[in-house]
Amino acid sequence: MTTLPTPLRTIAIVGGGFAGTTLAQALSGRLPSGWQLLLISEESYTTFNPMLPEVVGAGVFPEHVVAPIREMLPGVRFVMGTVRSVDTEARLLVCDTLAGPIEFACDQLVLAVGQRARLDLMPGMAEHALPLKLVGDAMHIRNRVLQALARIELACDPAERRALGHVVVVGGGFSGVEVAGAIADFLRSASRHYPKAREAGLVVSLLHDGERLLPELPAALGHAAARSLLKRGVQVRCGAGVARVKVEGVELATGECLASATVVCTVGTQPNPLVARLALPTVRGRIATQADGRVDGVPDLWALGDCAALPNAIDGRICPPTAQFAVAQARRLADNLLRVLQGRPTRPFAYAARGMMATTGHLKGVAQVFGLALTGLPAWLLWRGYYLLRMPTPGRKLRIWVEWTWGLFFPLDITHLRFTRTVEADRSPVPSPSSPRP
Repeated sequence: MTTLPTPLRTIAIVGGGFAGTTLAQALSGRLPSGWQLLLISEESYTTFNPMLPEVVGAGVFPEHVVAPIREMLPGVRFVMGTVRSVDTEARLLVCDTLAGPIEFACDQLVLAVGQRARLDLMPGMAEHALPLKLVGDAMHIRNRVLQALARIELACDPAERRALGHVVVVGGGFSGVEVAGAIADFLRSASRHYPKAREAGLVVSLLHDGERLLPELPAALGHAAARSLLKRGVQVRCGAGVARVKVEGVELATGECLASATVVCTVGTQPNPLVARLALPTVRGRIATQADGRVDGVPDLWALGDCAALPNAIDGRICPPTAQFAVAQARRLADNLLRVLQGRPTRPFAYAARGMMATTGHLKGVAQVFGLALTGLPAWLLWRGYYLLRMPTPGRKLRIWVEWTWGLFFPLDITHLRFTRTVEADRSPVPSPSSPRP
C-alpha cells in the first residue's frame, strides 16, 4: 500500500520588500519538520528604495538597486503574483499569477505589502507630477530630465527654455533631499553635452512646507542639509506649501507660480489596495497590530513593515515606515513565529533606532548614528557603506562598488533608455510638447 506524504503546513508571507524577504531569510532553515515557507510578491525582485535617487541621478544602473528574490531565498517557495483576496477563517489566499488565478492554503499568514504612493494629495499631482516609489519611476524621471535638456537645444523662446531647465522637487524629507541633490549633480554633469541648456541655466528647486528640511533629524542636521544643497545650486524653499501642480509648473499656497516642465513629488503614501479589501483595523491607513506583530482580532494573521502600525515597546510609539525598522521587525517576528510553533509565549517588538542618514549630492551627506552627528564626506561614506552591506550577495556588492568607484572618476551616464521594440521603431520617437504627461 502506498503511503501519501503528509501535507506540509505553511507560513505564507505576502510582500517581497525589505520586511518580507528579511523575515523569510530569518525563518529559512529554522522551521520545525512539517512546515514550509511560501513568499508571494508582485515583483520577482526586492527594490532598495533608498537608492532610487541614485538611479535618477545615474549614479548606478537600475538593475543595481534590485535583487532577485529567488537568488536571495534559495529553498523558499516563491510565487510571483498579486493576492486579490484572503479568507482569514479558511486561511486561503487567491492570487493572480502568470498561470492564472491560484488558491493557496496557509496556516500562518504575514502581510508585508508596504504602501503605495498617493497621487491625489494635491490638485493636479496625479496628472502632472512624477512620483518616486518604484524603479520605473526613477528611470522615467531621469528620462524626462534628459528630454527636457534635448528640448532646450531646440527651443527658441527664452521663457520656454527656463521652464524646461527648471526641475521642482516637492517634499523635504529623505527622498526629496536626496533626489534634489542627485538631479543637481546630474544636470551639472550632463550640461557639458547640451551647450544651449548650459547657457540658459539649469535650476533645481526643493519645496518643503515645513520650517526645515529632514524633520526626522535634529535641527542642526536639517540646516546642514539645506546649506549643502544651496552650495550645489539647489534653491531650497522651506515654508513653501504647494497648492496645485499644473502642466506649466507649480502654484504655491501664496499664489506664486513656478514655471517648470518637470515636477517630482516625494510626499504622500496610501495603503496597499489589499489592506482596504481585507477590512482590517487600521491606524492612519496602516494595519493595527499588537506589540508582537499579531493583527488585532484575527488569529494567525501578522503584519510588519510599512503596512503595519506596530508599537515599539521602548517608547510606545508606532514604528516609522523605514527600512531599518522593517528589518528589525522581521527578525523579531521570525522569533515570535517560531515561538508560536513551539507553544511558547511571544515577545513584544522593542528596538532603538541606530540612526538616520541622507545624501545631499556627490560626496556630501548628513547622518545621526548612535547620537553622533556627521556631515559632509563621512556621512556620505557611511550612507554608501550601509547600503552596500545590505546588498544580498557578494556579486551584487561587487557590482555596486565598481559602479560607485567608476563614478568617482568619470562623468555620469546621459543615455536615454527608451526600450523601443521592433514593432514600435517607426512610431514617433518622443512625445510632442503638447502631449499629456505619462
